[in-house]
Amino acid sequence: MTSEPPLDLSELRATIDDVDRELVALLERRAQTVIDIGRHKRDTGGPIYAPHREAEVLQRALDRAQALGGRLPSRTIEAIFREIMSGSFVLERPLSIGYLGPRGSFSHQAALAQFGRSVSFVELWTIEAVFSTMRRGDIDYGLVPIENSTGGSVCETLDAFALHGGFMCVYAEAVMQIRHALLTLGELSQIERIHSKAEALAQCAGFLARRFPDAELITTASTSAAVLHVREQAGTGTVADAAIGSELAGELHSVPALLCGVEDRPDNLTRFVVLARAAAEPTGDDKSSIMFTVGDAPGALVEVLACFGAAGVNLSHIDKRPSGRENWTYTFFVDALAHHTDAPLRDALVAARAHCRELTVLGSYPRAGRIL
Repeated sequence: MTSEPPLDLSELRATIDDVDRELVALLERRAQTVIDIGRHKRDTGGPIYAPHREAEVLQRALDRAQALGGRLPSRTIEAIFREIMSGSFVLERPLSIGYLGPRGSFSHQAALAQFGRSVSFVELWTIEAVFSTMRRGDIDYGLVPIENSTGGSVCETLDAFALHGGFMCVYAEAVMQIRHALLTLGELSQIERIHSKAEALAQCAGFLARRFPDAELITTASTSAAVLHVREQAGTGTVADAAIGSELAGELHSVPALLCGVEDRPDNLTRFVVLARAAAEPTGDDKSSIMFTVGDAPGALVEVLACFGAAGVNLSHIDKRPSGRENWTYTFFVDALAHHTDAPLRDALVAARAHCRELTVLGSYPRAGRIL
């Protein structure tokens, strides 16, 4: 029985070098085509960021990799092509993305996963600031959390839609798994106060009640703001403060994560929406977000909802917020599984408006196909 001769490492590395040269040449060829596409878009007014097109490119890459053996993990292929597309944005026209900061927030992570690292990011300190900055035209797109699978809707986002919804569109959605960590510069036994965004504290309520029943829970504008606060408090010699946030925030702001995965549910998902000034094109697999108020009449809300049912439109989400105009009146938010130009939803909206004081289609956009 004969054994194969040992592989020559220098030859294998030379092969890698050859492949790398081919990859760079292909990337440059792709970049030139992207520049030509950007010129065409500028001439015709086409959007630089087209979420359905990005999803198609990514899915084709994943399918081709699988057909060729699938040696690289899907996450790796996805990350590579996400950055290729991010670089392509810059070649067509530089983009700025606003998100709830500071760095290390889950909104920051979702923005990185959705747009890659080649675009410009603008960190803002409230969700409402993302909306108002979009409204002023100071950023190209905004990304905000709207719903969590554990805690429900993000009230601050719904309230911002009530203020600014008519001035921008929901352009895309993204769903990301949320894993929380407990971060502190002290010891677990020293913790007296735990800071985080209200929604994050709610997603970890069971854990906090079991492990830190006597700790004071303090809400902050974002999870990463909580981590920054812990860092600043440590600078004064106080180590009794901890934060619920991401491991990334801990790395960026030098606050160790002592416990990871402290969310109550392992399938803890947050849905984010991308804000734009233009509407997204229909794709055949779309969702529409709609905001409305009803008149002060018995059964008014039932009548509105019945319009969608009669048209055969499935509503996947419904919520309400105080209107802020008069006591005991509410603004309702629904998600419909259709594009607003699809005949069933178009008919439902016409019928529903007859029962509403106001009705605004916040946007129709491609449904998220994967978890970030």
